[in-house]
Amino acid sequence: MTDRGAFYSLYLTRFAAGFGLVTLLTLLPTYIDLLEPSALMIGLFTTGLTLAQTAAILPYAYGGDRGDMRLVLLVALAVGVVGYAAFPFVSTGPQFVLARGAQGVAATGTGLMTLALVGQLSPAGETANHIGRANAARFAASVGGTLTAGALYQAFGFDVVFGLLVGLTLLAFAGVALFCPSDDTRSEFAFLEMAVNRRLLTLTSFRAPYAVAVTLVRTWVPIYAGVSAARGGLAYAALAVSVVIAAEKATNMVCQPYTGRLSDRFGRASFVFAGGAAYGLVALAVPFAPAAGAAAGLPASYGPLGDLSAAFLPLVGLNGLLGVADSFREPASMALFADEGADSGGVASSFGLRELVWRPGSVVAPVVGGFLMVDVSMASVFYVGGGAAVLAAGLFLGVLLAGHGTGALRAW
Repeated sequence: MTDRGAFYSLYLTRFAAGFGLVTLLTLLPTYIDLLEPSALMIGLFTTGLTLAQTAAILPYAYGGDRGDMRLVLLVALAVGVVGYAAFPFVSTGPQFVLARGAQGVAATGTGLMTLALVGQLSPAGETANHIGRANAARFAASVGGTLTAGALYQAFGFDVVFGLLVGLTLLAFAGVALFCPSDDTRSEFAFLEMAVNRRLLTLTSFRAPYAVAVTLVRTWVPIYAGVSAARGGLAYAALAVSVVIAAEKATNMVCQPYTGRLSDRFGRASFVFAGGAAYGLVALAVPFAPAAGAAAGLPASYGPLGDLSAAFLPLVGLNGLLGVADSFREPASMALFADEGADSGGVASSFGLRELVWRPGSVVAPVVGGFLMVDVSMASVFYVGGGAAVLAAGLFLGVLLAGHGTGALRAW
């Protein structure tokens, strides 16, 4: 099996995982309106996913370093099949949280193992490039997934949507089983060594607060677009919500292979800083989409999407800019973790640490967002999310320059 064939089988897995995650994100406002959850339960709809992801990180990282990463990936895909098959039977908030938990376990395994295998297979100096391509496959699925989910749900309901997810995950399982070679490398579980690595600790100073920003903004853009006006939203139908989500996925997909190559050439740390700061500034502007649309005299009706509001185009544009900003940050950050893991003989542990650092913010943020949305305002969610991203970028820059010198922005 050639390296190219192995990469393609992993890209297919990234595609399947991205398709599933964005489908549930697209349908989240629909579930909120159907199940009528409390403020706490709204937060748990996302926190159920992230808590399960957190619990799964260390077992997956240990299995990947000490065993066959391909086998671990197959287990994660099998869990995904079971989880998606359960969603059509959901009728209460707690059941939805449990189903999202199964999705979280599967998403952690597929994310960690595909990135670890891509990092391990990538030639020296090309890691961000290959990771950017892998992420582009995930975002291609996200674009297709969000548009497909909205259209299929409106036409056929939940059963067809989740039947498609089960079939796609089974296809990914077959692709890995047939075409991805077994991982014969074995290494010590290097998680503790990674946890005290100076370069990774510097990245942690950015990643921990940035998790709050991305979780709030990425989750609440579709909620803002789709929930009723009484809850502070714009009350768009599922298909219109899917167009809003697709804008961020499409720009991220198009940009990541290019920005990944650039960060390999010009310094990954500078891309992490610039992408994080830009993400925060754009997020702060999201609540002003209605005012921007009204000031520009934009139309409120958009053909097959129906009657929406003047905020629609500005919201689509702002979400697209969020994708551009994050395309600078993501492949550069992943490549830094991959290179440190490869140098220390623990690629899975390095990516496990990356995921674990993300989890506290991603667990707490949805609960905070639910209370902000209900008890303060919808706009306050984006102010907190955008502020957290700007804070993360500033903290990262300060720690980087203080600990590694002024040349670190280009040298890393």
